[in-house]
Amino acid sequence: MPTIPTPTRSDADQACLIRGGHVLTMDPALGELPCGDVLVRGGAIAAVGPRLSAPGVPEIDARDMAVLPGFVDTHWHLWNSALRALVRGDDAEHGYFPVTLRTGPLFTPEDNHHAVRLGLAEGLLSGITTVHNWSHNTRSPDHADAELRAMAEMGVRGRFAYGWGQDLPLDRPMDLRGLERVLRHGLPAGDLLTLGAALRTPVSNPRGAVPIAVVREECAQVRALGLPLTMHARPGIVSVLAEQALLGADLQLVHPQGLSLADCALLAESGTSMTCSPTIEMLYAQATRGVIQFQELEDAGVRQSLSVDSSGASASADFFACLRALLWSHKQRFGSQKPLSAHRLLRLATQDGANDLGLGHLVGSITPGKRADIQLVRLTDLNMAPVVDPAHALVYSGQPANVDTVLIDGQILLRRGQPTRWDAADVVRGATTAMRALASRAGMRH
Repeated sequence: MPTIPTPTRSDADQACLIRGGHVLTMDPALGELPCGDVLVRGGAIAAVGPRLSAPGVPEIDARDMAVLPGFVDTHWHLWNSALRALVRGDDAEHGYFPVTLRTGPLFTPEDNHHAVRLGLAEGLLSGITTVHNWSHNTRSPDHADAELRAMAEMGVRGRFAYGWGQDLPLDRPMDLRGLERVLRHGLPAGDLLTLGAALRTPVSNPRGAVPIAVVREECAQVRALGLPLTMHARPGIVSVLAEQALLGADLQLVHPQGLSLADCALLAESGTSMTCSPTIEMLYAQATRGVIQFQELEDAGVRQSLSVDSSGASASADFFACLRALLWSHKQRFGSQKPLSAHRLLRLATQDGANDLGLGHLVGSITPGKRADIQLVRLTDLNMAPVVDPAHALVYSGQPANVDTVLIDGQILLRRGQPTRWDAADVVRGATTAMRALASRAGMRH
């Protein structure tokens, strides 16, 4: 039995031993431990193995649970999470795009704050520990501060992608001075949060195409600040960006649809990544006239990840549903010819997501030395049992209700399905009040 040195009092206060779970490490060298322990100390994973000994360290009983890295969401418009109160599918008047374009200009910083808190609260209950807050309604530096404050309050790890206001004229550059201000003043929550930029798209899309000269200017200035970029993809965008030499390993594109094989090759060659939002991409497949091209990108060797996109549009931040949506889309396209395994999907949701955000050295697997972003999922719940293969059960049967415990940076933020850092009723009350007031200002029924 490996013995871990007895911690000092200060270490013990930040330590716990996750005992006896089925550990899906997502680390190729460590694999799975059907009955394993994970020692957490000082916010980091100190040891992984069977029957660890750590005298004096509080234990979390993980028997009959899967222990795996927290999910990493790589593209989420958290500012409109509460808009699911007003969005009605793809209705011409009350669909996602009409509602966000109509209400976006009316958002106050506090509206952003309440909506981000709501999205993050729901995401945490779904096992999401890292988020890419794709903020494409950053109306002012105050709006950015409000979203960052919400992220810090909720205790998540993530990137804030500073964007633009929904009513910003297409030919006007985004507020790059505001972005630089956030960078200069620093981010809350210590090392948990990082900064990037969300840019508009230079090809036809529901929000309008931005002149390529504006996109080129924005890319240059963001890259001069040393920050990563992200942009929604539409058919034709890869060739346009390639012609302007704007592809690169610091760029993430969103939505793998409408790509040619040549596009996939360009993405792979340039190191540009792609994130898939399968519940949204299936919902809007008719409008985009595309299928989810996960396999084409996989075959080309493009770095990929998984995301919620908008819980305002999909009405849910269920990350297990994201896994299944991609699985069913893939099976519909390829049947059994190109299997997509449960383990591959879980890696996409964990380590691959961390790699996409440049955090693969910190999180994404249960590896000694990495930060302790971990979820425990009950395997004996009625919708899961009986379980032979935990990975299969998580992908095919898992629900947010099965998530028992979540740690971020070693801090327990969810225990026995209940949040430890914030009050769910307060989060709901704040979001509800904000959206009712917003609907009144917009002249919408609620």
